[in-house]
Amino acid sequence: MNKDWLEKDFYALLGVSKDATPAEMKKTYRKLARDLHPDKNPGNKVAEDKFKAVSEAYDVLSDDKKRKEYDEGRALFASGGYGRRPGSGGGNYNVNYEDLFAGDQGGFGDFLGGIFNRGGGAGGRSKQPRRGQDIETSLTLSFADTLDGVTVPLNLQSDGACSMCHGTGAKAGSTPQVCPTCNGNGQISRNAGGFAFSEPCPTCQGRGLFVDDPCNRCHGTGRGKNSRSVQARIPAGVKDGTKIRLKGKGGPGERGGPGGDLFVKVSVKPHPLFERKGDNLSVDVPVTFAEAALGADIAIPVPRGGTVNMRIPAGTTTGRTFRIKGKGVRGKDGLNHDVLAVIDIAVPQNLNEEAKSALKDFADATTDQEPRKEIYALGEKL
Repeated sequence: MNKDWLEKDFYALLGVSKDATPAEMKKTYRKLARDLHPDKNPGNKVAEDKFKAVSEAYDVLSDDKKRKEYDEGRALFASGGYGRRPGSGGGNYNVNYEDLFAGDQGGFGDFLGGIFNRGGGAGGRSKQPRRGQDIETSLTLSFADTLDGVTVPLNLQSDGACSMCHGTGAKAGSTPQVCPTCNGNGQISRNAGGFAFSEPCPTCQGRGLFVDDPCNRCHGTGRGKNSRSVQARIPAGVKDGTKIRLKGKGGPGERGGPGGDLFVKVSVKPHPLFERKGDNLSVDVPVTFAEAALGADIAIPVPRGGTVNMRIPAGTTTGRTFRIKGKGVRGKDGLNHDVLAVIDIAVPQNLNEEAKSALKDFADATTDQEPRKEIYALGEKL
């Protein structure tokens, strides 16, 4: 056993208890490895050291034999009875990253592949295809645009090849040379106690190329901010606040890699008449007292223009809802949803003397129609 192990509390490094299950340790290590990874913390020596420390801890504790030896050795070490066991392993990190991150949709296995040097050479990660960055943007649509969907142009800005040097990093008239430090690999290998750690070449910053006369715009990086326009199809029925993912419409990939995704957050301008109710549209329809009491044929406005005639029966009350089929927002199946017409009995605000007299006669003729009789009865029971 490596005596250096015994001076370290691997459980504390991982932040797990001594009786933690393999699944618990694996879950904890995944999170730590993501947070501390050198690519996520460029130039952060503290994060790099912590990353190596938790990797060593997980290597030992994830192996049943090593973990047993470690636990027994720590117990002896604490009591002053430490002794080296012949034939014990230790020192070389042997984490199976393919198994650890199997099924990880974020591609973290590939992410780590260029950092851990298992084959002895400086990893060729810099030469592998690289997926483009994801981009987020916002879009405001009119209510009419959401009815049947719309295709809109979006002006985007993303990382890409420098427009002046076209990605070479070199000033016009000069060409980049193969980096003499990493021989074009883009990475160098550093050995830390049996742990082969690959990191970006400090001379070429991971590009594998060295520029004597750098481009004035990108200063030799070969990268820049590029503006471009894409046509984005916004599906019918999109609601305010929806975030739409357009696969491959984000930043362009590098070295033949796929493009990133474009996430579009949609805001929908409110309509003065129609309102979303789930998949349907709702519209308030004012009617007169006479129309509600006697029944009437009324015209209901619908989206896309025009009206639909609808019969409301005698005795219709405020809040009663009628369904007009197939006149609403288009659904994913290509068929239109419905419009819900909600009745609102309009109370006249200004009556002439003739109308007032007619209403008094009506009130006298309907004294047996006491609308509050039921609530009075219920109130007496309390």
